[in-house]
Amino acid sequence: MTEPTIAVLLPCYNEEAAITQTVAGFRAALPNATIYVYDNNSSDRTIAVARDAGAVVRSERIQGKGAVVRRMFADVDADIYVMADGDATYDAASAPALVARLLDDQLDMIVGSRIHEAAEAYRRGHQFGNALLTGMLARLFGRSFTDILSGYRVFSRRFVKSFPSLSAGFEIETEISVHALELKMPTAEIETPYFARPEGSVSKLSTYSDGWRILGTILTLYRIERPLWFFGTIGGAFALLGLILGIPLVLTYIEIHRVPRFPTAILITGLGIFAALNVFTGLILDTVVRGRREVRRLAYLAHKAPGL
Repeated sequence: MTEPTIAVLLPCYNEEAAITQTVAGFRAALPNATIYVYDNNSSDRTIAVARDAGAVVRSERIQGKGAVVRRMFADVDADIYVMADGDATYDAASAPALVARLLDDQLDMIVGSRIHEAAEAYRRGHQFGNALLTGMLARLFGRSFTDILSGYRVFSRRFVKSFPSLSAGFEIETEISVHALELKMPTAEIETPYFARPEGSVSKLSTYSDGWRILGTILTLYRIERPLWFFGTIGGAFALLGLILGIPLVLTYIEIHRVPRFPTAILITGLGIFAALNVFTGLILDTVVRGRREVRRLAYLAHKAPGL
């Protein structure tokens, strides 16, 4: 058997202060890997510094981490993909263990669950927000990972080449997690150290605006992937409201054989129509989603499992 080819993917935006350390760390941990730095319109010397560090440097002009990941997954060919950030916060020394676990267990994704080594590693509110979003994903999709926002992940080729990336920004990790959950891929998590950024490196993640975008992505993906539950819940709410309003009318009709409150009766009829429309919408979209899921599954099965 030939050794699997490994690509280290590092999306970067203004990481002049940290990219040399990041590239050197992964070069030492995975000496046979090809290290790619994808620059996302940096205004500093990230490109020159990354090239001097020995990385293969490419550029993505559409702004946003999601756009960079989409480009990396499309352009790079390898058997194993190691994705991290270019800010030296993820532990490059853990990469060989992550790759070995992926190959030994023939997994499609391993998440490097972050264990912060310094108080400065997480900004205020990030741990709470991560726990909140992770719990919501588990509640909506039935299962989840302990750190859905981790950018440190190892993928098989068949994961990368079957992933229809649509996200624009930092919500890309959420979309990746949902893709694995919906196709029921074999996955795992391994705890890895998470460090504070080097001096001069600044986080690009906005706690509140990006948090809202990630929350919106979770709800949007739930609507797309579970339309019967999503629209069925809305239809059930309309039906319940109509039932609550209709009981007094039915009792009045039984008593006096008339319907004295026509506006309420019209409202109840409208609620019933809305309830039925939502249920039928969910049923139709559920059929469409099943077809889409089958297509993604076939694209996934077109590639061999890692290690085979």
